[in-house]
Amino acid sequence: MTPLSDDEIAVQAVGRAVRAGRKRLGLSVQQFADRAEVSLGLVSTLERGQGNPSLHTLRRLAGVLGLPVGELLEPALEDVTVIRNDQRHQLPVPDGPEEQRVVRELLTPRGDTRLQVIRSTLPVGFTNEAHPFRHLATESVTVVTGRLLLAHGDRREELEPGDSATYGCETPHWWANLADEPTVVLGAVTAAER
Repeated sequence: MTPLSDDEIAVQAVGRAVRAGRKRLGLSVQQFADRAEVSLGLVSTLERGQGNPSLHTLRRLAGVLGLPVGELLEPALEDVTVIRNDQRHQLPVPDGPEEQRVVRELLTPRGDTRLQVIRSTLPVGFTNEAHPFRHLATESVTVVTGRLLLAHGDRREELEPGDSATYGCETPHWWANLADEPTVVLGAVTAAER
């Protein structure tokens, strides 16, 4: 199975949002198309997760739904969303030597900002002490394999496989791989502070 491109994922998200919003309003496809001043075929195509709507079209659709355009582009959460191993979104990492780049994979749906679960693989010798993170969130991490040094402000903790730590991200924090092998860390990040 070929992984979906970011554009295909976005179009499918728009289609789900349009279908859900249209049904919430109790409108047929034709009625919705008429109100948005777009063709029946365009709405039908979008609801099947296909097409390439223009910004002008997205504004018309969002206007009928009473939503900001941005909400059409966010993937709608379903009762169960499965992220297949080969469909994980890789998060950007800072530039640096190839052998020191962390692989960060998002395990939760893109666009869901309430909770993100991230699998990070830290190469041997990795540290981001020179560039600590600081943002508004709460994070909980669990070491899967290897050994992790977690620095949070002036506090230092060494975590072994199975160990977890939870901390507020408003304090500068950084990680270092203490193992002679890659260290794998699962992290859950919420948008709100504790």
